[in-house]
Amino acid sequence: MLKLNELSPAAGSKKKRKRVARGTSSGHGKTACRGHKGQTSRSGGTKGSRFEGGQTPLYRRLPKRGFKNYPFRTRYQVYNLSNLDKIKLVDGLLIKVLGTGEVKGAVTVSAHKFSAAAARKIEAAGGKAVVINV
Repeated sequence: MLKLNELSPAAGSKKKRKRVARGTSSGHGKTACRGHKGQTSRSGGTKGSRFEGGQTPLYRRLPKRGFKNYPFRTRYQVYNLSNLDKIKLVDGLLIKVLGTGEVKGAVTVSAHKFSAAAARKIEAAGGKAVVINV
């Protein structure tokens, strides 16, 4: 039976950290394994992952199109008619109802936006599609 005080790491799994710039006798002194002169020998000497040696980088060569990440766009929480029973109003959340599925009976649905198909199906079943103004 192995005891806790007899545990030890596997042979070769523990390795001493390379301590650079701690004197010439360490073997990693003076230039601290950075070589002589040049960009990478100096502190802060990297240009970052997007730098391409001075040529126009890829992110500037590609066309910029549309407003996909437009920060002020209105975002809606989307629900289908098939899961009308799961709609719950939450503060700060705008709800849009889409027309996938069927309406069972005459119901009054309140939401911030309706697709044309959803409004048509709700009214065809004898219900009401009430738009909530923000």
